[in-house]
Amino acid sequence: MFKEGAKLFGHPIHQMLIVFPLGLLATSLFFDIGWLITKNSNLGMVSYWMIIAGVIGGLIAAVFGLIDWIAIPGGTRAKRVGTAHGLGNVGVVVLFIGSWFLRHGDPGAPSMAAIALSAIAVCGALVTGWLGGELVDRLAIGVDEGANANAPSSLSGRPAKQ
Repeated sequence: MFKEGAKLFGHPIHQMLIVFPLGLLATSLFFDIGWLITKNSNLGMVSYWMIIAGVIGGLIAAVFGLIDWIAIPGGTRAKRVGTAHGLGNVGVVVLFIGSWFLRHGDPGAPSMAAIALSAIAVCGALVTGWLGGELVDRLAIGVDEGANANAPSSLSGRPAKQ
């Protein structure tokens, strides 16, 4: 057993909040792809503003993720996975901030470098999202008082509870 992270009505706040920045940031890439195909500046502008909203949402979610990470016992697999998840997400946000910065001069016409940073960041978010899923779905961190913070990886083929 370990101490609780940040909860609202019995559910982890971090898990409630992450859907917004993930959705906004990932969808911004689809608007970029639309801009690449059509050169419609409105699509570039939408992507620009989605990145701003997604980064702000990601920073808010990170505060609650940090609170949850502090509650994970040290020396456990969950702490290591949580560390990789958190640091990876910092990298994702930094990449999106870089993409936003590159768009700042002409938000309606993103450069290929800005779009490439967003694409790399979305790929990174897929990895960090998997790590977050490992924490919640496999290790039951923040979900179950009887969480197994040292359960083997879901890729191991072994059951979480021996």
